[in-house]
Amino acid sequence: MSSTGVGDRTMVDDEVVVQLDDELMADGFADVRWLLHDALIAGARRIVVDLSGVQSLGSPALASFLWAHRRCRARGGSVVLRGADRRTRDMVHRTGLWRVLDLQSGPVRGSRRGSAVRRRDL
Repeated sequence: MSSTGVGDRTMVDDEVVVQLDDELMADGFADVRWLLHDALIAGARRIVVDLSGVQSLGSPALASFLWAHRRCRARGGSVVLRGADRRTRDMVHRTGLWRVLDLQSGPVRGSRRGSAVRRRDL
């Protein structure tokens, strides 16, 4: 298993972890879109978005995650939102995106054992 760290993302085989924080989000969502785009260009089938450093997300963020999900799905992968707060989980549930975006809790760095948040528990 090979891994490389690039900016705010880490790639392990065909999985990329993109770590977001409020500072990155405050600069505008274009940087986040570029991180997702770069992950896809690098060959990611699965993108894990670490939201543990984000206070809140808006609909542009969810639209970008959905855009990335479509590309990952075409490769047989998915987009995982890990460490989302309750408000974000509620928004994903209300919009119906829980059907396409995987929600997980737990640590991101150094562990791939984050426990899945059951869709019916939202």
